[in-house]
Amino acid sequence: MKRGKARTNEVVPKERINEQITANKVRLIGADGKQIGIVSLKEALHRAEAEDLDLVEISPNADPPVCRIMDFSKYYFEKEKKAKEARKRQHEVEIKEIKLGPNTEEHDYNFKKNNAIKFLKQHNKVKFTIRFRGRQMAHQELGLNVLERIKADLGHIAEPETEPVAERNMLYIIMSPKKDIDRILAKMEKEKTALEGKTVPTTQDKANSSTPAEPKKENLK
Repeated sequence: MKRGKARTNEVVPKERINEQITANKVRLIGADGKQIGIVSLKEALHRAEAEDLDLVEISPNADPPVCRIMDFSKYYFEKEKKAKEARKRQHEVEIKEIKLGPNTEEHDYNFKKNNAIKFLKQHNKVKFTIRFRGRQMAHQELGLNVLERIKADLGHIAEPETEPVAERNMLYIIMSPKKDIDRILAKMEKEKTALEGKTVPTTQDKANSSTPAEPKKENLK
């Protein structure tokens, strides 16, 4: 199994990895991002070792803690890179928060997703917060599924700064607009206009389709 180690000049990572993890059971996410479910720490470590990857505790405050199988060295490098870029843009970028529930209805989800797209187009970050109430705390996987859906639906224009983070009775993730979001949006608009140009009938086509065919005259003798 790989071992992620911080070099002397680097900040020691907050995440616990591999044998540093102390929980008896963990909620495991595979290397492909799919939910595996609650398993023993021993099984999670075995799965990570079988793939020659690390087991990383990404949400230590969840019950049980959320762990993901990944290449920790690559993950930490990308995390530090994004953090540096974020610090450079910090004075220019606002973070807009959108609150969702673990059982958000479809129309409400789409409404809030469209609001998020507006914020991202304005080059703002968006923090998606899932709040659990009462017995919902026992089904945190529903909140994780919502955040994974957000990542998938907005993946063409935004990217997550971190994996989902657990805090008390909440889960959240921050999505940042992609660097080339303006170019991506311009391309999408161009493709949309071209598609509409092909599908919308011309004035002449409308006239031809709306004019009833002239009845055939019979030759009466």
